[in-house]
Amino acid sequence: MGLKVVDLFSGAGGFSAGFRDAGFEVVLGLDIDLDSVRSFSLNFPRAVAIREDARLIRGSDIVKYVGDVDVVIGGPPCEAYTGANPRRMSEPLDRLYSDELGQLTLEFIRLVGELKPRVFVMENVAAIMEGGLREALISEFRRVGYRDVYFNVLHAEDYSVPSVRRRVFISNIVIKPPKVGRLTTVAEALKGLPEPTPLIPNHEPVTVSGRKIKGISRVNWGQALFTYRGSGGTYRNFIRLHPNKPAPTVMGSVRFIHPFEDRLLTVREQARLMGFPDTHIFMGSRDSQFNQVGEAVPPPLAKAIAEVVKGKLT
Repeated sequence: MGLKVVDLFSGAGGFSAGFRDAGFEVVLGLDIDLDSVRSFSLNFPRAVAIREDARLIRGSDIVKYVGDVDVVIGGPPCEAYTGANPRRMSEPLDRLYSDELGQLTLEFIRLVGELKPRVFVMENVAAIMEGGLREALISEFRRVGYRDVYFNVLHAEDYSVPSVRRRVFISNIVIKPPKVGRLTTVAEALKGLPEPTPLIPNHEPVTVSGRKIKGISRVNWGQALFTYRGSGGTYRNFIRLHPNKPAPTVMGSVRFIHPFEDRLLTVREQARLMGFPDTHIFMGSRDSQFNQVGEAVPPPLAKAIAEVVKGKLT
């Protein structure tokens, strides 16, 4: 029996994939989104997949399914904290204690306290550390029994992920960034995939209007067809990827333009930008698949974190 991992707010299982690749036994995934749970179940057929609101789950419920666990991982929704959300609450502490999605972070902490794993790792956007939130989170974790709380800010591109992604991994252990090697480029990530085809899972062509196709044809490398304002500034969409650089941050709402062709990337191509293997399948509608990819922890980054955790536990 290996070291057992429970993934809360599991999504399609990117975080779990990294831990599985590092030799952990992923025993359970929990999410409220049906498509995500279907994806998780398909990719982790030996794990328990639960579709339920985290607020309605007790640690004792999970223990009934899988027994005691060694590690709890997960990424509660980031919408309450991210600057890309134009409706983000102005007071940082309100994002944790008043925003309905932000409160799910407290549910993660509650379940960690009830499950009492040897190690927990919670992923979120770095903005979750703003304006007194760091101190509040330390206090909440200490309240459930974890005195040591570390905020490990990691960049996915430092782990050979072919897209830029800065996230904080809050844990009771220190996770140091690696020595940065050569970055993986978009061209390297997309190499070997044929033209979009329904014969490859999640690689169906993405249709857009003729007007958008005309606009796409005029977009150069690194430029965007659309911009919009969030609470944290201006954000871009329909970005033409530069083949010799990592992609910008992959998000569920973001669509990228192929570096050489006048079309949008498929879900499979976007998943490659996150370091997912082609064997990882995403269920549901096209938009749901894009969301599952964009909300995931990139598996290569997750594996590196898992190796650190394993070093602490063995």
